[in-house]
Amino acid sequence: MPNESQINVLLIEDEEFDMRRVENTIKPFEERIKILDVVSDGKSAIELLEKKKHLYDIVIMDFQIAGGLRGEQLIKKIKDCDSALQIIVITKMTINISDYEFAHRLLEAGAFWYCTKYPGDIEEYIYQPTDFILSIFNAFERKKLIKEKQKSNQKIVQNVKDLLTNKKIIGISASSEKMRKQIEKYSQSNVPILISGSSGTGKELIAYNLHYNGLRKYENFVPINCGGIPDQLIESELFGYEKGAFTGADKGKRGLFEMANNGTIFLDEISELPISAQVKLLRVLQEGEVEKLGRTEKVKVDVRIISATNRNLEDEIREKRFREDLYYRLNVVPIHVPRLCERQEDIPILIEHFMNAYAIDMGREAPVLQKDTIKMLVDYEWPGNVRELKNLAQRLLFFDENVITLELVQAALNRRSTSSAMDYNDSVNFRSEDGNRPLKEMEKILRLKYFKYIRNNSESDAEAAKKLGLAPPNYYRMCKELGIK
Repeated sequence: MPNESQINVLLIEDEEFDMRRVENTIKPFEERIKILDVVSDGKSAIELLEKKKHLYDIVIMDFQIAGGLRGEQLIKKIKDCDSALQIIVITKMTINISDYEFAHRLLEAGAFWYCTKYPGDIEEYIYQPTDFILSIFNAFERKKLIKEKQKSNQKIVQNVKDLLTNKKIIGISASSEKMRKQIEKYSQSNVPILISGSSGTGKELIAYNLHYNGLRKYENFVPINCGGIPDQLIESELFGYEKGAFTGADKGKRGLFEMANNGTIFLDEISELPISAQVKLLRVLQEGEVEKLGRTEKVKVDVRIISATNRNLEDEIREKRFREDLYYRLNVVPIHVPRLCERQEDIPILIEHFMNAYAIDMGREAPVLQKDTIKMLVDYEWPGNVRELKNLAQRLLFFDENVITLELVQAALNRRSTSSAMDYNDSVNFRSEDGNRPLKEMEKILRLKYFKYIRNNSESDAEAAKKLGLAPPNYYRMCKELGIK
């Protein structure tokens, strides 16, 4: 196993006495610094670096080496082989250590440090041996830092690729292809985007793809559901506050816009934003400034805003619930996500994708869908859109069947009717294998069924919470407790 603290050196030197001087200078530190190879010209050095890639930490080179490849040109070629390699130049061109123009040229080319050969005993040591040795140790530390940064950058790049793989737009329909082209085009700009579409169509998925395919993909992506936060808290969540801004503010709080600085904020259910918060959001869009509670000076932010709605904002404007000037600021580039029943070609691909994904999570083989079953799924209206299809795929796997029949799908869909809420619900079995079910268990079963019924018959989570008579935070908390995503 290689010694990680050992500094491996490639020496490029064409004069034997200068080679000895470098070796003599390094000798007292030979336990840490080791000259692995010596070459006499630039071409041989490049060939060796390509052959023994990532073996060396430091290159010590004579500036005026034999052959055509030397000086700044050789330095650039070495950096092309491995950008983390650190280069120390030794030269007899000048003994003036304050020759800034020469030093600048070397640093621009990619050198870490340089030293002069003379004056000094030509048979003994490099001139300024202490500085020479210190530069080797410092160059080694810099090389390690660059390698660590490269590893971190590679992880970030891979994380983004993995996320895009998991969040890819699935489908072969003309609508899906149109959305992919829109994402490819609009992701390369910073203009605000408004995504419209029914609940469950995948608007957040579009926002993820816009961000992680875009110019800000290595910065924060901050999603927020505007309908899930009480009106009195939404401004402090979005814009933050200073210590002492109000009773109980014993410390300051960064708002989501500050957290998303240089990145993207996704405002889902934008129509639920109160008018007072809409005014402040308009200022962010116009001036790039955030007004924090308790602070007189504005906070500058650079944030791309992507918003989404399942309502017709023009109707909301007519009803005086949404500002017209904010609408035009948000709706610079519109993207519409069609309902699932409007892109029927995608349904077989989506159900197969979801069932394969959930089957892997459950450690089992994905079941096969019969042809009449697939036809039934294609013809179904899907009031809950992709979200409903996704839940169905998960539910079908719990039947633990290798073949999914039409009857199983009908049972899983709970063929509901608008005339009666009970048509939606399965019959409730009061008994378990051990006897009657406990009251708490029955309460949870009934609550789960009722929550699902209300949610699948609502345009948004905010509307579902209102129908249930719950504040949005309590609604989200109870959904989480019931395992409803």
